[in-house]
Amino acid sequence: MELLFVHGALVRDGAWWWQPTADLLHETTGIRSRSLALPSCGEAEPTQTGSGTPAGGLVEDAAALRRALDDVDPDGGVILVGHSYGGTVIAEAGHHPAVRHLVLVSSYLPAVGQAQATIMSGESDPVAIADHGDGTLGVSGYDADSFGARFLQDADRATQQAAWERVTTQSAAAFVTPTTEAGWQGVDSTAIVCADDRSTSVALQREHAARATRSVELPTGHHPFITRPDLVVEQLTALLG
Repeated sequence: MELLFVHGALVRDGAWWWQPTADLLHETTGIRSRSLALPSCGEAEPTQTGSGTPAGGLVEDAAALRRALDDVDPDGGVILVGHSYGGTVIAEAGHHPAVRHLVLVSSYLPAVGQAQATIMSGESDPVAIADHGDGTLGVSGYDADSFGARFLQDADRATQQAAWERVTTQSAAAFVTPTTEAGWQGVDSTAIVCADDRSTSVALQREHAARATRSVELPTGHHPFITRPDLVVEQLTALLG
């Protein structure tokens, strides 16, 4: 069994975001993790961790996920973890025989035909996003302090700064392309609702979590795999029983 992490929107370097949980998970279970590089965030190659030019949108991200799943040992399978926008990528990638469980962290289980922008359109306090006029989007009006307060209020200052350094532009096509698949349907899934999330509303999280096999609420901000890896590993370990 291995674990594959699909990070959220407008950031790069999924391995960095997942590392606290990856380390603890490997220490306690022996399971190794890897993170998907998203073309829409300028991570065109699986080995690329630096920011680059966004190459495609949701369709290309889903294709990258399918290629990564094709590399999984079919006898062991994979726990597939999606954070925020990562859940939409999982949905669009469709069903894959390597997937044993889905874990959706402050994430989405969209119906066929829903675009990321549509999912987010009902938020009462949406994250400010700017259209750069070149086919890309980026967060707007934030600096390291305000970004940390919104997305990682339960992390220390150094972690907030490191997170800010990994914010990037993303292809608009990641947000406006409707899904054509619902890869979460018919797959055992756990939705983690982050009760202190200041980015994605708890109401929207719960709406999507209701579509999962089961759900659990954790007392964390938007990134529990950074701030409370112990709680995330507890949920992952329960899937191994």
